[in-house]
Amino acid sequence: MRLIVNRIFVVFLLCASALIQAATLPAPPQIAATGHLLMDYHSGAILAENNAGKRLEPASLTKIMTAYTVFKELEEGNITLNDQVLVSKKAWKTPGSRMFIEVGKQVSVDDLIRGMIIASGNDACVALAEHIAGSEEAFAALMNKHVLELGMENTHFTNSTGLPDPNHYTTPEDILKVTRAMIREFPQFYPLYSVKEFTYNGITQKNRNRLLWRDPSVDGVKTGHTEAAGYCLVTSAKRDNMRLISVVMGTDSDNARARESQTLLNYGFRFYQTHRLFDGGETLKQLRVWKGEVDNLNLGLEEDLYVTIPRGSYNLLSASVRLKDSVMAPVSRGKVLGKVIVERDGEIISEVPLIALRGVREGGIIHNLVDSVLMIFQ
Repeated sequence: MRLIVNRIFVVFLLCASALIQAATLPAPPQIAATGHLLMDYHSGAILAENNAGKRLEPASLTKIMTAYTVFKELEEGNITLNDQVLVSKKAWKTPGSRMFIEVGKQVSVDDLIRGMIIASGNDACVALAEHIAGSEEAFAALMNKHVLELGMENTHFTNSTGLPDPNHYTTPEDILKVTRAMIREFPQFYPLYSVKEFTYNGITQKNRNRLLWRDPSVDGVKTGHTEAAGYCLVTSAKRDNMRLISVVMGTDSDNARARESQTLLNYGFRFYQTHRLFDGGETLKQLRVWKGEVDNLNLGLEEDLYVTIPRGSYNLLSASVRLKDSVMAPVSRGKVLGKVIVERDGEIISEVPLIALRGVREGGIIHNLVDSVLMIFQ
């Protein structure tokens, strides 16, 4: 009896501790920036934000979308890394940061990508844009096509560099969308964002992201600066199995954008943790299918399900499944037949569609007659 009482007491202490920690979660830090946002990469949970939907000048944060568009063209086979790009006078003369390509010379797409990402070369961006689309204006149209596909509702690009233009704008939440998509869709290229320096034409330039030197968990992403935009920084960092992305726009100095970004990352990693609850494609439930070639259909999730919660509150999580009452064949793969609901201490924190993991065709005549009778009795 004493052992049972002791165990109950231990469980009580654990639950009480979780409740206390969850209740004492500190407010997000105040950030000296025009707009900022902190999100968990895997779950999409927003941990801190201010003016996340405000239209702002992106400066060289634009180059995240420029790179995403280039990667898409590589993926589709329209260009290759070995392509030789003839440098135009326009590309060579583009003002601002540059990788120092020379007019009339040929440069590989591979080198131009590195010059764009590591050295933030405006000349590299224009050269890539002209190689892919014929002109920077046509390339900007491609960028805006991806803007629509990614649901970046308050973004419009007029150039590949981020040089000021009244119709060139984005928001912290929109620039985070393309950053998250770039990391997810192009893991083979993402390591370029952690490279600390790049040498071309005998000139070595350092990556402007100061956090690559200060924080070993940081592996990207991009700085930006113009007089109108202020100093901006998109940062991604991974500690253990948790990746956070921060966006800081409109700070007053190079040091400030690094300092404020580090503040956001430290807050997120200190007070939150991310858990993968279910694997995509894993069978979570079986559902009776009437008049089909099989009686039972496996249901699961399209992708892995992650949740981000305050540290110490894992014991407060619960998950449940809600299914459709009756399903008739045929059923196509991916058809939504229910949902998984995740709650923390009674509050819903995630709802994810439960889908058919395979298709089910209609059964034969005899099988369908039998099922018709069984359905009457059910």
